[in-house]
Amino acid sequence: MMFELIEANIWLSLSLTFVFALMVGSFLNVVIHRLPLMMEREWQLMAAEAAEVRVPEAQETPAEPSTPFNLAQPASTCPNCGHLIRWYENIPLISYCLILGGKCSSCKTSISLRYPLIELITAVISGFIVWQFGFNPIAFGIVFFSWCLITLTAIDIDHQLLPDKITLPLLWIGLILNSFGYFTTLPSALWGAVFGYLSLWSVFWLFKLVTGKEGMGYGDFKLLAALGAWTGADMLPLIILTSSLIGAIVGGLMIIFNRHESQTPIPFGPYLAGAGWVALLWGDDLTGWYLQLLNI
Repeated sequence: MMFELIEANIWLSLSLTFVFALMVGSFLNVVIHRLPLMMEREWQLMAAEAAEVRVPEAQETPAEPSTPFNLAQPASTCPNCGHLIRWYENIPLISYCLILGGKCSSCKTSISLRYPLIELITAVISGFIVWQFGFNPIAFGIVFFSWCLITLTAIDIDHQLLPDKITLPLLWIGLILNSFGYFTTLPSALWGAVFGYLSLWSVFWLFKLVTGKEGMGYGDFKLLAALGAWTGADMLPLIILTSSLIGAIVGGLMIIFNRHESQTPIPFGPYLAGAGWVALLWGDDLTGWYLQLLNI
């Protein structure tokens, strides 16, 4: 009954979506910051275990319990002074703009503008999707898809890394949803995942054989596989063409304006994510426009 009431009232559904997505955006900021650090700690632990490093018995000391570090612990603090961030200093958008004025309440160090931007982008995109598709399971699926892509984009920009902990669940969830025909047929989703992975995998090895260098990371293969699982195999040419075109334009402009060295790798994940998001929402229309442009 409550769901039907919300679904029938567009302004109520948009308001609830916007507020909830703001809170999700705040959580995405935590994931963007902490997940790469968590992965780095795991790699260091695995390296230490593989090396089988052991302190001589005479020098051994009782092991101290390691400090938990995950998405929930420890509590957020100012990276400059260690000030514990209180609950009212962590209200999405409001705390940054009205309470803190963009600065730590203790040491007055500026807080990155990216935190409220991620919150705002998450809320605006989520609200837009609900406005376009309604307050229903289709919209919820696209909203979740968008949240994952926002997180992957920010992490890839920061670390040139697309974590398996996001890309692989995204792939499986796309296949599961499309087993019910949410966005495409299951066969199209399955082959979209297969061809999505193999297409970039083939480009990777061809480039490596010709140049001896690695042109992209394995995370790009998995992300395109996930996008194929959501949008279907028919959308892969659109995603690859659009992401490559935008990536080439942006990369060229960065080099021209001396903001990027020509030999420095450019993360490809953000372009794939943007193209995949557009393909899920407007893929059929854009494909028709491309074909008309090429007179096919």
